[in-house]
Amino acid sequence: MPKQTARKVAAELLKQWNIDHIYGLPGDSINEFIEELRKEEDAIRFIQVRHEETAALAAAAEAKLTGKIGVCLSIAGPGAIHLLNGLYDAKADGAPVLVLSGQVDSNLRGRDSFQEVNLERMFDDVSVFNQEVQSAEALPDLLNQAIRTAYSKKGVAVLTVSDDLFSQKIKHQPVFTSPIYIEGDLTPKKEHLIKSAQLINEAEKPVILAGKGVKHAKNELLEFADKAAAPIIFSLPAKGIIPDSNPYILGNLGQIGTKPAYEAMEESDLLIMLGTSFPYREYLPEDAPAIQLDSDPAKIGKRYPVTMGIVSDAKKGIRELAQYIERKENRTFLEACADHMKKWWSFMEMDEEEASVPIKPQQVIARLQEAVDDDAVLSVDVGNVTVWMARHFKMTNQDFVVSSWLATMGCGLPGAIAAKTAYPERQAVAVCGDGGFAMVMQDFPTAVKYRLPIVVVVFNNEDLGMIQFEQQAKGNIEYGTDLKDVDYAKFAEACGGKGYKITKPENLLPAMKEAFAANVPVIIDVSVENEPPLPGKITYGQAKGYTKYLLKKLHEKKELDLPPLKKTMKRL
Repeated sequence: MPKQTARKVAAELLKQWNIDHIYGLPGDSINEFIEELRKEEDAIRFIQVRHEETAALAAAAEAKLTGKIGVCLSIAGPGAIHLLNGLYDAKADGAPVLVLSGQVDSNLRGRDSFQEVNLERMFDDVSVFNQEVQSAEALPDLLNQAIRTAYSKKGVAVLTVSDDLFSQKIKHQPVFTSPIYIEGDLTPKKEHLIKSAQLINEAEKPVILAGKGVKHAKNELLEFADKAAAPIIFSLPAKGIIPDSNPYILGNLGQIGTKPAYEAMEESDLLIMLGTSFPYREYLPEDAPAIQLDSDPAKIGKRYPVTMGIVSDAKKGIRELAQYIERKENRTFLEACADHMKKWWSFMEMDEEEASVPIKPQQVIARLQEAVDDDAVLSVDVGNVTVWMARHFKMTNQDFVVSSWLATMGCGLPGAIAAKTAYPERQAVAVCGDGGFAMVMQDFPTAVKYRLPIVVVVFNNEDLGMIQFEQQAKGNIEYGTDLKDVDYAKFAEACGGKGYKITKPENLLPAMKEAFAANVPVIIDVSVENEPPLPGKITYGQAKGYTKYLLKKLHEKKELDLPPLKKTMKRL
């Protein structure tokens, strides 16, 4: 067998791993591999971004959406440093991502060369696999190991390669490892199922808190909830796993959540956590017993003192647990929760249908709901828009992607680019505040360059609204949150896309319909009211910090006028 260069062997392995595109920027310490990508452009598409942060955020978003590994690359030094924010997002949300980082030539290593940074040390905290390749012969085996580890540990795998190694020929063929990853079958223990079933059978007001771990177990989750007579609350990254219109669904929990979800948790006498390690202890029951099912034993009891744990794949574990429980005949609690949620949606629709200037954020969400396809991908940025989308957008069969744990602003646009790259036939929408979009707007031309007809909806309130709200909730005067207005519609036109500037509510839906029919990337710049994203339930601590005016606004205008859950249960 003729000798091949390390870059050629690496490209062949990437193809065997079904990797067909890579996000990144070329440069002097990665150019040998870039040359191979040029030769392989029909098989491995190189998507040149304007900033490496976008590359990493796009790779992370794609991994979250598809379950397949996302791949990004960079040069040494500044390029690699720019990747970090997106890589920490992948780490936090458990997304498999591969990083190919260039490094200065091997004969210059350790000599304080131009752009030389200790990348192994820098990447150590963010990665589940982190190796600097020492020889061309080692590259193929380490590449297989990196990808396999990223999949198995659901995290970031980094290979740092001096550029000259890519051009060297590999002397020994074949490689010692294979490009294959097989998922294990985690089977729950019978005694854990029996003890958990006993807790469920004895509970009168069980509540399910489900996370992204149940994404592949929709039918099993619904059948289990029906048998246990338990309403379902979703963590943010799990939004849309089951349509929001389903009567078992109470929406999300916490700052972004609904009042019915908050009150169900307060009333619950058994918390059932499925595929989630929910971080906000203050929104969980005070001292209710709990069952937690997770594929990772380290997550069991990590953030809530559980009574019983089940280590299992969600699909198998939920299905088997359901076989051990009795069907509950008393549905009073479940029906009361569903009744509250129905009233909550009616209350939400009041704000959605009000035609006002400036436009209310809720109205933008409602019109987007009318305009998008049933299978659209919604990439939601971090800030007030996260709350409005979580609360007001009624998911049907759309996909929802967000930076849920790191909560990094600027994730919306890269997520839409990734969505359109992964699913060219589906609509891809970035829902952004003006603060979040401004952080990554330099990569809107990336969508133009690669003919990715995404739609970016910018909620333009000329403010860092969520941060302003957080300052007010602490009793502080807002400071450093106002933004200089930018006409993002004109920016879209300048980049070669299409732009709409919306100031009147009646123009929203027509603009959105035109945007989705366009064959170029579009920005819809909507002037919105800077309305605080009030929680579904306002805590004493939040209210205490507000001025008298804001307290009046919170309690008299925005609190949902629902009877207490206990009264609803008595009526039923």
